[in-house]
Amino acid sequence: MSEPLVIAIDGPAGAGKSTVAQKVAARLGLTYVDSGATYRAAALKVLRSAVSPDDELAVARLIAETDVRITTEGLQFRVLIDGEDVTDKIRTPEVTLASAKVSRLPEVRAKLVAVQRSCAVGRGVVMEGRDIGTVVFRNAALKIFLKADPVERARRRLKQDSKKGRSATLEQTAEEIALRDQLDAERKISPLVAAVDAHQIDSTNLLADQVVEQIVELARTKKLIESTT
Repeated sequence: MSEPLVIAIDGPAGAGKSTVAQKVAARLGLTYVDSGATYRAAALKVLRSAVSPDDELAVARLIAETDVRITTEGLQFRVLIDGEDVTDKIRTPEVTLASAKVSRLPEVRAKLVAVQRSCAVGRGVVMEGRDIGTVVFRNAALKIFLKADPVERARRRLKQDSKKGRSATLEQTAEEIALRDQLDAERKISPLVAAVDAHQIDSTNLLADQVVEQIVELARTKKLIESTT
């Protein structure tokens, strides 16, 4: 039996990873997983427990005792903490900031990387995040590093937030993204960098479907999928 196909898509906030990864997964009949959801779930647990995200010892102890799982039904994933489905509760600015801090801890990353790796089953997975190609799946069949101009990334994130009913300005959103970039870059464990064998794509002036076409064509070229797909 052949190994599940793994396509890793990394990049900073607002580069378009989620939209592109979901479209690629749908196109190829693979499961889509947002690895960041596991860190967000852990952060939500921390916030609910009234533990400071800056208290490394307390956070590590809490997450060690927390059951974090990813389940897939069809091609859709859900993230659970202690049996509760929190997929729709982890997209707030507070959770986003806390997850950037929680994800810096080696103990937390080790536990959640194992959870992420468990998703490579069946036909395969398209997983997006910040260290998929460098840590989670170093041997992924296809690695993509998606980037975009910071201003464009802020515009995209603002558009996403407005659809969810969140009120913010472009300046506020740009500041949040800049802070997240700093935290990701300065993280001692698994900082945000492109894998040496990743194909880098600048999505600044591209539609999501154009990026998807580039990725699918790369998969064809590497003979990971049928030429007619």
